[in-house]
Amino acid sequence: METPLSDYARGAAVATDLVTTSPTVREEALPTPGALASFLEEHRIRLDTVSFPSAEDLHHVHLLRREVRAIMETETADQAVAGAHVLIGRAGLAPRLRHSDDGWQWSVPTAPGAGLADELAALIGLGLLGVVRSLGHSRFRPCAAPDCRGVFVDTSRAGRRRYCMPDRCGNRLNVANHRARRVSP
Repeated sequence: METPLSDYARGAAVATDLVTTSPTVREEALPTPGALASFLEEHRIRLDTVSFPSAEDLHHVHLLRREVRAIMETETADQAVAGAHVLIGRAGLAPRLRHSDDGWQWSVPTAPGAGLADELAALIGLGLLGVVRSLGHSRFRPCAAPDCRGVFVDTSRAGRRRYCMPDRCGNRLNVANHRARRVSP
């Protein structure tokens, strides 16, 4: 797999979505290798070495999910950068300059034979580094929903995202607020 350095938002989105699959945030959303395959397909992640995830791949992705959450919860940019470097180091190779339809572009390939979790780690690590560099560490946030333990990376232009899963957490809070207003005189 090769990840363009300019596409940090994709890696950050994968990081957020991976962390929100955890039972810490909601029910386990990656219970089987098939669910992991669907997650990869949904994010258009095509890996070099794996055609369909195994139970061992799933286990390693669950461990990766914990690492990513820890990085997203760091207190400083330096801590986040150090954690992202560890992720990239699992499978990332030296950057390459390649010509594409859009002109010359930097990308980071992964090592031949790298495991699914390691390739995913490199993609996520690059995304997190890109966010720190382009948007700042303040974009790593906890979910604003009072009953949610999720964390996310806000790559929105305005930087005003409040929920790890806007369709779920944001909607649930909006419905609760609406009901509270209807009950109050």
